[in-house]
Amino acid sequence: MGATLGLAYNRLAMANPAFDPTSYYPIDDPVTYQAQHVRWQVDGLVGTIVLDRPERKNPLTFQSYAELRDLFRALARSDRVRVVVIAGAGGNFCSGGDVHEIIAPLLEQDMRGLLAFTRMTGDLVLAMRACPQPVIAAIDGICVGAGAILAMASDLRFATPGARVAFLFSRVGLAGCDMGACAILPRIIGQGRASELLYSGRNMSAEEGERWGFFNMIVPPHDLMDEAITQARRLAEGPAFAHAVTKRMLHREWDMSLETAIEAEAQAQAICMQTQDFRRAYEAFAVKEHPAFKGD
Repeated sequence: MGATLGLAYNRLAMANPAFDPTSYYPIDDPVTYQAQHVRWQVDGLVGTIVLDRPERKNPLTFQSYAELRDLFRALARSDRVRVVVIAGAGGNFCSGGDVHEIIAPLLEQDMRGLLAFTRMTGDLVLAMRACPQPVIAAIDGICVGAGAILAMASDLRFATPGARVAFLFSRVGLAGCDMGACAILPRIIGQGRASELLYSGRNMSAEEGERWGFFNMIVPPHDLMDEAITQARRLAEGPAFAHAVTKRMLHREWDMSLETAIEAEAQAQAICMQTQDFRRAYEAFAVKEHPAFKGD
């Protein structure tokens, strides 16, 4: 399998030299990493990703897919970033895969090359769900295609009244089952609503998104980033180890029976009860103070 997938990667890279998924972005320390294809900065315990191609509504490229994948993978090994915010520049979140830099080259690929690409994009979602940090998406304007997937794969989603989300794969002749959409979206908004969006590819308004549970909050455009960062800092000041356990269990319990889930949660909570943060919370409560969590 490894040799076959490597060959597929090589074929795709030869057809489009800008794409080489066998090359990874070496990120030893996410805090000091200088991103090449997105904006990335760390302020205190909060990391912020900005998709920064506003002239084209922030589309993803082969390179930005891979860099985001590797950044989220690196975050899984870091305890210096506790929450991640992802946003777009210029009044839009993300217009999906770049039509000229991704879609056109894919038309020249054989099945192996195409599968190499779709697996690579799916790896980004897996990395977002596997990293222990809560991910907050701050969504304004256009949020479609792979951009909608990035929002879906986040843990919390804040939007402006002008946000428009579309899983528009059917509108370009593709199936709605892209990058985990058929697995994750129904769990957020329900099977029937997810089915309608994935079949039709239509826009979901901000009002619909909030009513259906896709958006946690709608805020004015000028308040969007401030609200996202405020919420991120609030989470970052909480018990980081316990937050990571919560995220892990929210993900893993999707396919557990109730009995298995309750037992898994009993074990997870017992582990959290051994942390210093649990002790700090008790000691602070005893003297009527707020606990200062340290994540251990």
